[in-house]
Amino acid sequence: MKISIITLFPKVFEPLIKTSMLAKAQELGKLKVNLINLRDFGLGSHRQVDDRVYGGGVGMILRVEPIDAALNSLGKGRKILLTPQGIPLTQEKVANLAKEKHFILVCGKYEGVDERVRQLIDEEISIGDYVLSGGEIPAMVILDSVSRLLPGVLEKKATENESFTKTDINKEKTTLLLEPPQYTRPETYKGEAVPDILLSGNHQKIAEWRSKEAIKKTRERRPDLLDS
Repeated sequence: MKISIITLFPKVFEPLIKTSMLAKAQELGKLKVNLINLRDFGLGSHRQVDDRVYGGGVGMILRVEPIDAALNSLGKGRKILLTPQGIPLTQEKVANLAKEKHFILVCGKYEGVDERVRQLIDEEISIGDYVLSGGEIPAMVILDSVSRLLPGVLEKKATENESFTKTDINKEKTTLLLEPPQYTRPETYKGEAVPDILLSGNHQKIAEWRSKEAIKKTRERRPDLLDS
């Protein structure tokens, strides 16, 4: 898979892509990260990429021409604008992106982008109902969440039954659940003990317990998932 990122700040990505699972995914040849400096496609001797808003207003917005030129330089690939106005990022969306051969993330900046940029892209994604100073952090979120789903990066079981993964809670319905509680050593800490069932070695009973606990936790913390 190839992920291209159009940004004014390519250097902020370098520490991330050189560590942890992202580094592993690249070393295995499962992922190629392509950082594109939008300033390289800026206009005039000053490489201008932004301008004032027509009609008045505070701040600057990114111009359409540099973004169009940057996109054209990358060839085929799903084009995604990162913006608070986009559809919310979900685990299902992450899984779908992990199936793409190439997608392109356009990082917004300042007060946004010229509206005509939206004619150049395939979809808009938001990582939450809040505003950031740019699309770099959302791009990092997508990089990390997608890379861990690429075949061979993690063991398959490591990405099964995670929070927000569709789970079969009975023969008639699947839903999104939060992960059940998990424990490691010590068996007792400050009076709190690991549930006996997890120490029993009875895998069927353990699976049943985890399923019930996942539903319980979801009902307590995210009942909206059970109602969906």
